[in-house]
Amino acid sequence: MSLHLEHIKQKFGSTPVLNDINLVIRPSEFLAILGPSGCGKTTLLRIIGGFLKPTSGTVRLDGTVYSDSSVMVPIENRDLGMVFQSFALWPHMTVREHVEFPLKSRKKAGWPAEKKEAAAAQAIHDMGLDALADRYPGELSGGQRQRVSLARAIVSKPSILLMDEPLSALDAELKINMRKEIQDIHRRTGAIIIYVTHDQSEALAMADRILVMRYGVIEQLGTPEEIYTHPESEFVATFVSKCNLLHGTWQGSDFHVAGHPFVYPDTGIACPLKEKGLYPVRPEQFHITYDGPGLEATITNRQFHGREIHYAVTCGKEEFQVFARSGEVFFPGESVRLVFTA
Repeated sequence: MSLHLEHIKQKFGSTPVLNDINLVIRPSEFLAILGPSGCGKTTLLRIIGGFLKPTSGTVRLDGTVYSDSSVMVPIENRDLGMVFQSFALWPHMTVREHVEFPLKSRKKAGWPAEKKEAAAAQAIHDMGLDALADRYPGELSGGQRQRVSLARAIVSKPSILLMDEPLSALDAELKINMRKEIQDIHRRTGAIIIYVTHDQSEALAMADRILVMRYGVIEQLGTPEEIYTHPESEFVATFVSKCNLLHGTWQGSDFHVAGHPFVYPDTGIACPLKEKGLYPVRPEQFHITYDGPGLEATITNRQFHGREIHYAVTCGKEEFQVFARSGEVFFPGESVRLVFTA
């Protein structure tokens, strides 16, 4: 089943939050909605979930209308599960009771007790919670509590899973492990997953497609590879790809770097960037050397990241980011050259 969002608009008072969002989310797709705080991504998720009625527009799952000008299907009657940023666990309920809770809804009243018991047991097992089934949330770690939240969301086998920044409360190492858990859930369930985040690395690592939002509109929609390698706007280039934006002039398919005798080739640069006289260079596309045909620059900062060293360099009035291999060591204050490698 496909989820269709048609001309979705949302205002809070006189303030527009979403402006004419049109989107088709494909069957079994993992869609990440990515953007800075205040861009409208959580508002869009709340509209899909039925927590909020759109000012105008339609939400439908194939032929079933969830929201429009005259229809507002209640949350409990929508075929979806929800994973919250805060876990949303009740302190007086055990792991098993949390997972069983969605099966007590009127929508699942027709399920026989044996089916409900088996579904709860399977969800608990899938999330590795068998040994913790009788514990309370206060007796669990952050990662274990998030697994309970995930098990509760998948137990009724919904067609859609909504996730609102589910990993933001976890530490860095646990986030990496939980990414794999969520990907495994996606493969096992075949559900549509709509995953809201402001973390570019999460979106790039997990999603089939990424929807980049800004100021309540869609900036770009595409695969992680498309978003990273071919940003269609200045915002996407700097927010997702962390591109360095060089200024200059375009002459046909050649970019002439302002103030330097270098010409860079057109590697599929989007028209909006060309119109502004910009050329995006990702941090790994610059190679730092002490000499050679490159932009003159000065190292201003160095951060060791294991396999990579992240450098901040100044080039004229601009500051650029450059990612180098761990053996390529330069020191703040040194004069270097930046050589572009397409």
